[in-house]
Amino acid sequence: MTHFNFSHPIRVRYSEIDGQKIVFNAHYLTYIDVAVTEYYRKVIGPNWLELAEKNIFDLVLRRVTLDYLSPAKLDDLLDIHCRVVKMGRSSMNCEFAIKRGDELLIQAEAVQVCFDLETGKSKPIPEEIRERIREFEGLKISVE
Repeated sequence: MTHFNFSHPIRVRYSEIDGQKIVFNAHYLTYIDVAVTEYYRKVIGPNWLELAEKNIFDLVLRRVTLDYLSPAKLDDLLDIHCRVVKMGRSSMNCEFAIKRGDELLIQAEAVQVCFDLETGKSKPIPEEIRERIREFEGLKISVE
């Protein structure tokens, strides 16, 4: 696993465990959603939700895959790592790692698409957003 520039902590709550006393699988997607929201808040800025309200930059999930390696349990402190690894004209590929200390519990990948609420279709990621992500990740992410 390569380096992530961003992570967000989450503590497992009682309502998130199942009858086996481990985190119910669907909650990992919620953890990822919380972390990616905080990622964009940090990278794009605190007003990033206004961009969605103004139909400038709004993301929808196209695809997600999760690999469950080990379960999280009640009161575990998890770090949800996320990064953008590739940008297309209107989509971004993100990678996630959910860890408890140094132990990797979940690996995930997601494709998010910049969505136009008026047309109901994808639209290009604004160049300013693209540049902020490139700068934060320290990578040369090209349009494909």
